[in-house]
Amino acid sequence: MNQDTSQDKGQDYRTLPEWPLAYPATGALAILKQENDDFQVTEIPQELPQGEGEHVWLYVEKIGANTQYVAAQLAEFAKVRELDVGYAGLKDRYAVTRQWFSVWMPKAEAPDFTALSHPEFRVLEQARHTKKLRPGDLLGNRFVIRLREVQGEKALIETNLNAICYGGVPNYFGAQRFGREGDNVAQGMAMLQREIRVRNKKKKGLYLSAVRSFLFNEVIARRIHDGIWGQTLNGDLLDDSGMPTGPMWGRGRLTTTDDALALETDVTSAHDVLCEGLEHSGLNQDRRSLAARPDGLRWEWPENDQLLLTFSLPAGYYATSLLREFIATSEPSRINNDDSVVVER
Repeated sequence: MNQDTSQDKGQDYRTLPEWPLAYPATGALAILKQENDDFQVTEIPQELPQGEGEHVWLYVEKIGANTQYVAAQLAEFAKVRELDVGYAGLKDRYAVTRQWFSVWMPKAEAPDFTALSHPEFRVLEQARHTKKLRPGDLLGNRFVIRLREVQGEKALIETNLNAICYGGVPNYFGAQRFGREGDNVAQGMAMLQREIRVRNKKKKGLYLSAVRSFLFNEVIARRIHDGIWGQTLNGDLLDDSGMPTGPMWGRGRLTTTDDALALETDVTSAHDVLCEGLEHSGLNQDRRSLAARPDGLRWEWPENDQLLLTFSLPAGYYATSLLREFIATSEPSRINNDDSVVVER
């Protein structure tokens, strides 16, 4: 990977780099999300409703709908503002997903949400609780993923899957984070350079998140390029599980030292404008694990050209970053041509 320190002003951020793999490419191909049932996600909550409080918690199964759309429908049904509806994380649209929503109804009697009839979602449970659900209020997600029309050598695929069980995968932010064709990074760059003015707070947040995520992915890519991904360097900061972490850029100094500090400084200095813009945006330095370890990774071949996987990942980690380490996937045209697709996590 070219780390020309003059590239910040010369780099075209409209085109995302092909970040390297940690494991040998298998050459395998498959179709992802041919049917909504092929991608199933179940949220792992931090807590469950206690049965009393100002907020009505709803356990919702949605099919082919994005989280924000469902939140708007719940607000309309309850006759409350959309701001009064909370959720812990955005979930994929083209999937079958199960997650909790909260609706603030401190005085009003709650309607029977389970009676709400909608072709794209249904409310499975409801109960009151004392807290509103906010982004990040989840432990992780359980995935059941069916890959169809698999082409490639099963032995190579399973070799990488076995390696992933032991060593995990690079904790890259997935393509969803960067918007269609990576446009969120380019828009973020333009916003930070004051070439465009973004008034919408949600869009501004998406652009800042995309820029931070881009820089984080660049650090992972350098470690893979240098043959040191999965290793601990002198000066690394470790997470609670003992895994090295990388920078989520913002105000403050890098807290790594020695070799780790030298690597992170070299990578981020190639993107000075992005770093300076994030520092002035009000975000603070943070850290994120460089590796994602799936829990309970299992697989089977229900048909000769289908691969069925089950696993769990912590909150904020991407299933697609796991898939890319053993197979290249494509998605149906209904997904690629959908202009309403939002960044999911």
